[in-house]
Parts: sequence; structure tokens; C-alpha cells
Amino acid sequence: MMYQAKNFDNLLGTEGFSDKALTIHFALYQGYVANTNKVAEQLQKLVEEGKTAAPEYGELKRRFGWEFNGMRLHEEYYFSRMIKGGTELNKDSQLFKAITNSFGNYDNWEKDYKATGAIRGIGWAILYYDPKIQRLFNVWIDEHSLGHLAGSVPLLAMDIFEHAYIIDYGTNRADYMEAFLNAVNWSAVSEQFETIL
Repeated sequence: MMYQAKNFDNLLGTEGFSDKALTIHFALYQGYVANTNKVAEQLQKLVEEGKTAAPEYGELKRRFGWEFNGMRLHEEYYFSRMIKGGTELNKDSQLFKAITNSFGNYDNWEKDYKATGAIRGIGWAILYYDPKIQRLFNVWIDEHSLGHLAGSVPLLAMDIFEHAYIIDYGTNRADYMEAFLNAVNWSAVSEQFETIL
């Protein structure tokens, strides 16, 4: 079974994001989908040929996580969490209550999320839910594959690779983060959160 790239053209015209930047970003995401399929096929071929001890098998195994996570983070937790005009987080929602329990209040969560996104380097700022202790965490993920919290559920991912903001904001990451938060579809994030409770 092959992965298919999703179409996010509905985001064109989102305030704070130029159509040029979004179109380039969509193309990069489509590359992750294509490479996920390509690496999966190459791995299967090496297994069929009995070449699992070959160095290229090990390198492709490592590469698969990079490509797959690049695909999934973009489509499920970044683009799918955006909507033109954004939505407000319902203060009666389970997610708002969990944010308050984990961070004291929404403003503290937002400060921590932005601070996580401001860490030097490329990667992701991801809001995770740990169902074991029913707590939310803002986590820095190096690139796509290092730093994920095992057993926790990602809810919202902010892309902190330069391709996400440099066309529109240069090196002004703070304004990009503000634009992203203004475009978050909190209804979608809340709906997912309620399915895992």
C-alpha cells in the first residue's frame, strides 16, 4: 500500500502565510510522502533478496523514520491543524481544562509553546499528551525523529524548519509563530484530544 499526499490548497490565502511559502512547503511535504514510499519499497526489496545484513539496509531503516515522520507531522499535526482565520480554543473543552491543569493557565501554555519553538536549531515544537499521568507537555523535536515522547500522543505540531517561515519572515521566527497560532484550528485539536480520553 502506498501513501498518498493530501491536498492542503484550502490553506492558500491564510493570513500570515504567503501562497508562495505555502506552495513550497506543500511540495516539500509531498517529497516526504514520495520518499516514504520509495524507502519502504527499497527495504522490502532488500528483505526479499536476503540482504538485511547489508549496510544499505541499516541506513534505509534509519532513513525511513526521517521520511515517515516528516510526512506524518506535516499532514496530521501541522497542515491539518491549520484553518484560515483560526478558531478559538473553547474554554469549556477538555483540552482547555487539561492545558490549565498542566500549565496553570492558557497564557502559561502559550508562553512555553513559543519558548519551545524559539529554541535554536531546526525541528518541531509539539504539544504532547501523556495518557499515563494525563498531562500535557510542549516538547522540542530535533529534526523529525529525535525527542518524541514514547507512548504520548502528539496533538499540535509547529514546524520550526526554516522552510516554514523564512520566505515570509526571514529570521523573525517570533512573528511566524504568532501567525501559526492565529491559524490553529483548535476545534480539530480538541476533537482529537477527546477521542483519546
